[in-house]
Amino acid sequence: MGSLKVPCSFGGKAALLVPFPASRFRVPQSHCYPPSSTGWRSFPGFVLQSLELVYPNSSCSVHSRRVHLTARASVQPATKKLVGDQVKDLPNSGDSIRQRFLEFYAARGHKILPSASLVPDDPTVLLTIAGMLQFKPIFLGKVPREVPRATTSQRCIRTNDIENVGQTSRHHTFFEMLGNFSFGDYFKKEAIKWAWELSTIEFGLPADRLWISVYEDDDEAFAIWQDEVGVPAKRIKRLGEDDNFWSSGVTGPCGPCSEIYYDFHPERGESNVDLGDDTRFIEFYNLVFMQYNKKDDGSLESLKQRNIDTGLGLERVARILQKVPNNYETDLIFPIIEKASELANVSYAVADDCTQRYLKTIGDHMRAIVYLISDGVIPSNIGRGYVVRRLIRRAVRMGRLLGIKGDGLGDIEGAFLPVLAERVIQLSMHIDSDVKNRAARIFEELKREELRFVQTLERGEKLLEQMLAEALLDSEKSGTAPCLSGKDAFLLYDTYGFPVEITKEVADGRGVGIDMNGFDAEMENQKRQSQAAHNVIKLGVENSADLTEKVPDTEFVGYDTLCANAVIEGLLVNGNPVIQVSEGNEVEVLLNRSPFYAESGGQIGDHGILYVSNAGNHQKAAVEINDVQKSQGNIFFHKGTVTQGVIEVGFEVEAAVDAKLRQRAKVHHTATHLLQAALKQVLGEETSQAGSLVAFDRLRFDFNFHRPVMDDELMEIEGLINRWISDSTLLETKVMPLTNAKRAGAIAMFGEKYADQVRVVEVPGVSMELCGGTHVNNTSELRGFRIISEQGIASGIRRIEAVAGDAFIEHILARDNYMKQLCSTLKVKAEDVTTRVEALLEELRAARNEVSAANAKAAIFKASTITCKALSVGTSREIRVLVESMDDVDGDALRSAADYLLDALQDPAAVFLGSRPGEEKVSLIAAFSPGVVGLGLQAGKFIGPVAKMCGGGGGGRPNFAQAGGRKPENLLGALEKARQDLIAIISEKAG
Repeated sequence: MGSLKVPCSFGGKAALLVPFPASRFRVPQSHCYPPSSTGWRSFPGFVLQSLELVYPNSSCSVHSRRVHLTARASVQPATKKLVGDQVKDLPNSGDSIRQRFLEFYAARGHKILPSASLVPDDPTVLLTIAGMLQFKPIFLGKVPREVPRATTSQRCIRTNDIENVGQTSRHHTFFEMLGNFSFGDYFKKEAIKWAWELSTIEFGLPADRLWISVYEDDDEAFAIWQDEVGVPAKRIKRLGEDDNFWSSGVTGPCGPCSEIYYDFHPERGESNVDLGDDTRFIEFYNLVFMQYNKKDDGSLESLKQRNIDTGLGLERVARILQKVPNNYETDLIFPIIEKASELANVSYAVADDCTQRYLKTIGDHMRAIVYLISDGVIPSNIGRGYVVRRLIRRAVRMGRLLGIKGDGLGDIEGAFLPVLAERVIQLSMHIDSDVKNRAARIFEELKREELRFVQTLERGEKLLEQMLAEALLDSEKSGTAPCLSGKDAFLLYDTYGFPVEITKEVADGRGVGIDMNGFDAEMENQKRQSQAAHNVIKLGVENSADLTEKVPDTEFVGYDTLCANAVIEGLLVNGNPVIQVSEGNEVEVLLNRSPFYAESGGQIGDHGILYVSNAGNHQKAAVEINDVQKSQGNIFFHKGTVTQGVIEVGFEVEAAVDAKLRQRAKVHHTATHLLQAALKQVLGEETSQAGSLVAFDRLRFDFNFHRPVMDDELMEIEGLINRWISDSTLLETKVMPLTNAKRAGAIAMFGEKYADQVRVVEVPGVSMELCGGTHVNNTSELRGFRIISEQGIASGIRRIEAVAGDAFIEHILARDNYMKQLCSTLKVKAEDVTTRVEALLEELRAARNEVSAANAKAAIFKASTITCKALSVGTSREIRVLVESMDDVDGDALRSAADYLLDALQDPAAVFLGSRPGEEKVSLIAAFSPGVVGLGLQAGKFIGPVAKMCGGGGGGRPNFAQAGGRKPENLLGALEKARQDLIAIISEKAG
């Protein structure tokens, strides 16, 4: 058999075509050398080093179309020039595709808007799951449109199909949704034509490779595709409601949709085509025609404003244009996979399917993890925090399965996720430039979470061993085949990060089966819960919707005045519109203009009074306002109680804000800005706001930080703020374009959405933030600042509560009063209080120790009187067993008694004691000598079932365990059970 070696230059391209599989493949008869893209596989990030063509005999022509050739190729990682800013220069790079999409629609009158945060401003959705989410208030008619057309590249997270990530070619947890939107402007015709033009002309996709789906009853869309665009009818498929009708929920906006599919295998023909065949088609562009409102009875009515909502999957289009076999091998994800391969010391190109699946999953999850943490989501066990924690644990688990040790770079005690996160951040510049600024916090959070989880994994390994041992023991007793329950397997998977495949492998090695049906049932249950919680965008219409449609936005005049005349535009009682409200009733008042600040940006709403003067036919009336909220638009709801007379829609009122309470809010809001500046200066720039409350009596500030703030740091923060207060600096407030504000260094408030024009509040030389709240004119108005408390409220999130202004004075006076009372009680001066309290505490400790010692002596004496009650159990070897009640002896004394009895009875001996140290309280002790433990008895396991009878629980070591309970009435029965169980077990083992 002859051979031919071929050079590897291929035009010097950075990312080259290599055969699939990389080690050996067959070239179809229809192909000849040099290789075309068809029948070859592309690996971005690898370059071809050599290619050897082997053919049957040396006389055979390389260009022959009648022979089958076998090829071998070797590949090596490409240089890092494919990662980072250079990628955008490639015509079909992910960054280029994104930019071309946005510019295409910008040229057609669409305004390019930024991606919203992954943390949505919507209580019905856990995370941002679609590009349309930020426009939901517009689609509902709650907020007027600011532009008729928009286009975005939205970062999205979905975890309902997490098990398919890495398994299929297209499933992801993190993805970018490119979208174009029309708010009552253009409709089907333009949306369809532009989608086709973008696909075939801008992106150059062959028209004969594109298939279309439409809703089965949407003749209008079918006609546009066929008659105006020119798609043959045989390549337009009508699909049912499940596939091609979008609905926001049981009721609300809905409409038909149309999708564009790319055909990877046109050679399969056009008959009996199934667009759901993932091996042939991929749907990459979805056009939703939002034209109906679904009513309670299921009927459809036409919307007054028809909208367009589209989504084009960036990763999917990149796969098509870059001619790679799956989304993971595009330049959007593959550089991360490449880095993970390097840390694991494996080659993705020649790896087996399982290894490739792990690498692809890590590549996907790392993007989701980095962007979630960047947007302020901290790992925890609830809500969004659980989502990111689960993703982190999956990535860590798969990295360990790949063989990554420590950080993968030599530090066996280190973490590898921060190394991969660095690669994600390199790729982030054209997705979210702010990620780079948050890198230090992302790295720190990932390192801490990974190292913590590694310890959890090790505990899980021990738990698995325990579960297998129990399964074998149960099998021995019952005579059935040993089997690990599906619930236990799922616990290992979900809590401890064990893939069920690994659990099965370990179990098989011990001869234990797994209840996979039970495991699948647990998994399905979790999926249902996940889908219900995370992946439905609710567009329900509230009772007040009709009213707010008719009421104009409220003009806020409260920056300049605390009193203004206004007209009542609407009234709500229990959420329902009314014409008038009488004295004694609670009401929500909608005004055309208002000096009242509506709650937002952490600052609570103003309090005050609405007056109706005695004029014309109107009697005097008043409404006491105790809260002001803002709708998703800009309508203020003044909530309060009618304290006098009757108010009616159309009445003119005098709106007066409580000036003292407003000043308190202003002081605390400015203090919050100073606090954030001080935290960044003392703790580091990586600290960022995670929430806030600006109230009349205090301020609360939540921020991302990985450890408690030390006392000296808190003193430094307080000192800085009080120095800035004493500087008497005038604040500056400006309105400017958002881009200019960010360029100037203004900090955005957590969770806030901003318009094109923003308000910037600056304390010159100290702080500059985007803020719509109310503030003092001069820092001296704060008078003083004091931190009341600092504590952790979640993993990686700290909370500071503080006071300023009048609240600061009140706090100082109250503390001074407490000190005076303390001095009076202790009969010492203020400077001697600490010394006196320490002395009293020492006296108290000494007294408690004396009491404890006396109790122990009493318990030991009592124990000495019951040694004679011990039973001898066993035939081959006598073991002393003593189970007794010690009346009201406390836990510590009970322990002393157990130690005494174990020594007195000598090895081998088993002691089990119980007592009632207080009302509704039980104490239990199990103490086993080495000879008893050697028989296989473990005190920690034995005491658990007995404690349950007393309404409690506990555990401990094999030789000693302690437990408690809340049902002393069950103590005697529990002790009898302990006696019988001990005798039975010891008799069996020592018989």
